[in-house]
Amino acid sequence: MQPARLQPGDEVRIIAPSTSMAVVKGEQVKLATERLESFGFRVSFGRHVDEHDMFFSTSVENRIEDLHEAFRDPNVKAIFAAIGGYNANQLLSHIDYELIKANPKIVCGYSDITALQLAIYAKTGLITYSGPAFSTFGMKHLADYVVQGMLTALTNDAPFELETSDRWSDDKWYLEQDQRTYYPNTGPLIMTEGKAEGRLIGGNLCTINLLQGTEFMPSLKDAILFIEDDNESHLMTFDRQLQSLLHLPDAKEIKAVLIGRFQKESNVTESALVAMLKNKPELAHIPVVANLDFGHTDPLATLPIGGFAEVVVKNGKTDIWIS
Repeated sequence: MQPARLQPGDEVRIIAPSTSMAVVKGEQVKLATERLESFGFRVSFGRHVDEHDMFFSTSVENRIEDLHEAFRDPNVKAIFAAIGGYNANQLLSHIDYELIKANPKIVCGYSDITALQLAIYAKTGLITYSGPAFSTFGMKHLADYVVQGMLTALTNDAPFELETSDRWSDDKWYLEQDQRTYYPNTGPLIMTEGKAEGRLIGGNLCTINLLQGTEFMPSLKDAILFIEDDNESHLMTFDRQLQSLLHLPDAKEIKAVLIGRFQKESNVTESALVAMLKNKPELAHIPVVANLDFGHTDPLATLPIGGFAEVVVKNGKTDIWIS
């Protein structure tokens, strides 16, 4: 189920299904709001978006209320998560999925929001979007790659290519906006060549694994699996998290694996990553590509969870088309 495309004048609702928006600096909230408005959208906020407790979040009841109200309000055309966190999975058994099915609309965010997005897709078939959070738009030096990727995915019906950015950054931009460090992008890291097509299923790997064995986990049959993790993941934890996912019965029918760029604090070198992935016979017969522009580094692409993708990796070149 494809949500309606965003159009100029549409209302975008900001909610906090995970960490409270209170952790986002006031000037970044102001800039993010102004930036979304400059794209032609009207910005509104859930009633409980700034509430926080000892876990830097608010109650399940209040977060569910904001989620349901956003889907219930006919003026709201898209829902952006304020930021990620750790506890979006607390909401999953309390969501009115029939309400969502009857009022399909865009849901965008990443990291911990993966739990919410995969559950919605599994229970309703609604395509959601792994992409920038509201806080992302609070970057003073926001990459055009992020803006164009988001607008292409959310406002356009035409197929689009997952392109390679010119440069990337992994600094704590929210602490110091003007002291950014950028690195040249060396492009995709190809482990295994091949061709595949299927539905994009994925997001943050450790969050995906929270859903194993539950009704909220989408099938991996015929999936183009895309995964990434943050700086809390190093090579060995990523290895066993991925192995756990590959043990699922329907993982045998994964068509390709796409891996987002690792943060520098993970200390994952390209040679170590290649060695780890080459030691997984489950992946030997399908295309596997890493160092792609999605996840916790800047810039990040916008990918439709449940959208169709074609992956062609041949002669050292990677082409990924999404429709």
